[in-house]
Amino acid sequence: MIKIVAINKHGKIISNATLQGLRDKDIAWYWVDFSSPTRNEIEMLDQHFGFHPLSIEDCINKLQRPKLDYYDSYTFFVTHSVNEVELSKEEVNFFLGENFLVSFHLLHSSHVDEVWDRFIATANHEIWNPPIILYHLIDKFVDYYFPIIYKLEDDLNQIENNTRNLSMEEMLDQLFEIRHSFLKLRHTVLPMRDLIYRMINSNHLDGIKQNEKYFSDIHDHLLKLTEMIEASRELTSDIRDNYLSLNSHQTNKVIKVLTVITTIFMPLTFIAGIYGMNFENMPELKWDYGYFFILLMMSVIGFGMFFWFKRKGWFK
Repeated sequence: MIKIVAINKHGKIISNATLQGLRDKDIAWYWVDFSSPTRNEIEMLDQHFGFHPLSIEDCINKLQRPKLDYYDSYTFFVTHSVNEVELSKEEVNFFLGENFLVSFHLLHSSHVDEVWDRFIATANHEIWNPPIILYHLIDKFVDYYFPIIYKLEDDLNQIENNTRNLSMEEMLDQLFEIRHSFLKLRHTVLPMRDLIYRMINSNHLDGIKQNEKYFSDIHDHLLKLTEMIEASRELTSDIRDNYLSLNSHQTNKVIKVLTVITTIFMPLTFIAGIYGMNFENMPELKWDYGYFFILLMMSVIGFGMFFWFKRKGWFK
């Protein structure tokens, strides 16, 4: 689907504009949005607008890295929004010229629709132009990163405090899922941060340079998001290491107790083994009180070693 809106030289919005009508000399600038376009609509990028084949190819090929390319009459941008449910990247491309903005996305984007509706509602009251629309679109993408990260941080805090009463295996599974989610977000946020930095410091983008403070604000948000993601990833590593250390400590305690018990029974097993050999020349076997004496000696040795180990703190 192609949506078209234009502003004439008198500052009035033309919401029913057509592609052919965009060549009217009375048109000051326009915004065209390609949302889930058909093959015939994609061909309009070349046939009507005359965009370079390489930029059109980048639109068709999914999930290009966020970037900008300079062409003679326009600048091509690749940006990423995030699907709130699957945390997957959704590519949105822009062609920014002196008097136009063309947005292109193979999937429907609710973020673009929000900016579109706001533009239609306030075009006669607020100052809009192609760079400002581009700012609002990218800012909308970035703003939606925050609630995703906040939710992951809440889940991480619940795991840290174990408010769900999960077993250690379940907590580690959820912890690794959250860490993986942060990694996916990191792969989106960092390239977007680099893209905005290039846009701010470019000498070829006069429209963006004139609105530098707006794009600098987006860059600040991306820096904050980067810090939040890195801090949360470090926290997941600390929680993982703590759980593994605790598990190792508990295992060592069990092994320690079993070792003490085995050590206590070693001399008792040795004594029982000696008198279980049944040689004929063993005088103790014919002693009337030999059995009771051996039991008493084994009890003294066993309890003596037990209390000695306990005094040493081996059972703590």
